[in-house]
Amino acid sequence: MSTTTTTTATRPGALPVGLIALPGVYRPQADTRLLAEALAQEHLGPGSHVLEIGTGTGGLALQAADTGARVTAVDVSWPAVVTARLNALRRRLPLRVVHGDFAECAAGRRYDLVVSNPPYVPAPGIRLPSRGPRRAWDAGPDGRTVIDRICARAPGLLRPGGVLLMVHSGMCGAEETVRRLAGEGLAAEVMSRASVPWGPVLRSRRGWLERQGLAAGAEDREELVVIRAQYL
Repeated sequence: MSTTTTTTATRPGALPVGLIALPGVYRPQADTRLLAEALAQEHLGPGSHVLEIGTGTGGLALQAADTGARVTAVDVSWPAVVTARLNALRRRLPLRVVHGDFAECAAGRRYDLVVSNPPYVPAPGIRLPSRGPRRAWDAGPDGRTVIDRICARAPGLLRPGGVLLMVHSGMCGAEETVRRLAGEGLAAEVMSRASVPWGPVLRSRRGWLERQGLAAGAEDREELVVIRAQYL
């Protein structure tokens, strides 16, 4: 008797394919793939400790776990936590997935690598959404509410020599992120950039973004940046 199976294998160091996502969970897109390329350039192995902030489907955390690293993935969304756990089970990879705010979940721990694709889309209103899919992208009027928290917490999360990899929109100000990280004692730089078409969320906010001075009238592409910062 023959048996047909569905393979979810992928080459080492690459973002896993065939990830499942429960309703409302952010699926890997261009920003995730750009960050995965940066993650693949880091030297990880069984002795490495990794933290992913805002894991979503768990794709980046599983990419790191596939190297043998010990990985903790954190998300404020219960559907994301369940999704990441399911994807880890499907790949038979050890992954610690925790529900809650990253600062509380990682308190007292330090890591060789912290990776994050945080919420970064500028949105009307100061308060972040407390539920629903918008939690994965809405980040306050300048898009920096979560980015700035990560920058401020980075020294307490990293071991000496540890690295932070974070992706966000150029709309949020790559130079500001580098400046803040440098102010916290990290050697920071823009590691990579990519230009992608505007997605439905940005298109739906075009008028507001233009009034805020965050976009021009004819603009229809978004720059993504990956920031790499090392705690020396």
